[in-house]
Amino acid sequence: MRLPAVLAALLLILSAPAHAVDLAAHHAVYALTLDLGHRGDMVAASGTMGYEVTDACDGWVVRQRLHLTLTDADGHDAEMLSDYATWEAKDGLSFNFHMKQSTDGNVSSQTDGKATLARRGGPGEARYTGADGDVKRLPAGTLFPMAHTSALVAAAREGKRFFTAPLFDGTVEDGAEDSSAAILDWQKPHPTKYVDLSALYSTRVRLAFFDRAPGTQTPDYQVGMRYWENGVADDMQMNFGDFSVNAKLTEYSPQPHRC
Repeated sequence: MRLPAVLAALLLILSAPAHAVDLAAHHAVYALTLDLGHRGDMVAASGTMGYEVTDACDGWVVRQRLHLTLTDADGHDAEMLSDYATWEAKDGLSFNFHMKQSTDGNVSSQTDGKATLARRGGPGEARYTGADGDVKRLPAGTLFPMAHTSALVAAAREGKRFFTAPLFDGTVEDGAEDSSAAILDWQKPHPTKYVDLSALYSTRVRLAFFDRAPGTQTPDYQVGMRYWENGVADDMQMNFGDFSVNAKLTEYSPQPHRC
């Protein structure tokens, strides 16, 4: 897998819920390490991911910064940085996005633009800014990141075992992707190191993301994680095909609701 795709996958999975579950405006930091049970040609991985969700009254502002270093069997290091910022309307119909990725100091990709849906559950379009100014049609049922996680957690709470939906997050130039989730459980509250999370129900899920090209059967990437019912995620295992990366929550603090 291309290194920019790795960064895009990391960005997809950490989206706070928009409307179907109680929201958690919060600040979090994750430690990134190589999954030694599925490391492929990689011998080491280390880094951090900072993630912040801010209640902006009519929408949610998300800022995510990632720094990951991968070391292959020949001892070569690849340093990857990303800066991702979005605003998503609480009604799920509008989404502004910016992402810049670099590998070893060279910009590998950048996307900016705005996406809108005609109505909830309806079709829409994504307009990319820049030299090309591409417009991508979004299929009916497309969800933006926060609404996607909201719907997934709500499905787990309702006892459902599977969830599928097109997802648009603005990290790639190809428009929406297909997502498919297996929901493994719905657990009662249990002790954690974070008091605010210990009182919440949670669910384990396995997510796969697919290119929408006809005939696609193999996912671009997969991830397993625990979601608490407020949308905060932990214990992630991100499978990129050739190797996997674990992400562990090391810092968490709720943020005030501003409205």
